[in-house]
Amino acid sequence: MTWTNAVGKYCGWLLYKIVDGLALTRISPNALTFIGLVINVVAAVFFGFASADNNQPFMFRCAAGVIIGAGIFDMVDGRVARLTNQVTEFGGFFDSVVDRYSDVVLFFGLLVYYARANHYTYVVLTAFVMVSSLLVSYTRARAENMIEKCKVGFMERPERVVLIIIGALFNRMAPVMWLLAVISTVTVVHRIRYTYDQTTGKDRKAAKKAAAKNKQPVSAQ
Repeated sequence: MTWTNAVGKYCGWLLYKIVDGLALTRISPNALTFIGLVINVVAAVFFGFASADNNQPFMFRCAAGVIIGAGIFDMVDGRVARLTNQVTEFGGFFDSVVDRYSDVVLFFGLLVYYARANHYTYVVLTAFVMVSSLLVSYTRARAENMIEKCKVGFMERPERVVLIIIGALFNRMAPVMWLLAVISTVTVVHRIRYTYDQTTGKDRKAAKKAAAKNKQPVSAQ
């Protein structure tokens, strides 16, 4: 067994222990989801109150640690719901909505930081990333009202969170924001194109079926 497999196995064991412990408390999975959002708000506060003059690296690293903590709640809420037989349609809806808030609040914290530091280019860039991250989720949700699946593209929420953590830990948030802007936009365009191809194919099949039906001879009365 390699060391990476050993670490993965240990992390999986630890995660299951956390899930088992939370399941014993009979806590609502929706409460876990909401706690994750509150923790992300704390991370946003660390971003917003960072000072470009002296404490910015420390505050960003604090934010990264808090985001990792919030990620634990994001990973366990669904598992706890399944383990305690509390899976509901509303739970899935609530989790999706709270995830969007968690995305936005982190970028809002960065907006405050860049505004206080007078980095107006990055204020605009962060606002763009905020919108594009929401569009990545929206295009999938809207497309799947028409087609079965639209899970194409790379920049989904887990990838965004990992990149933000990396940028905060290593004080490389500026290049991370550019990367998020580019890849999120590519993902949105990819999903639009994929949905166009899928719906166009369905429309053509429906048109051919309708044309064939119209050509059928009318039976004698």
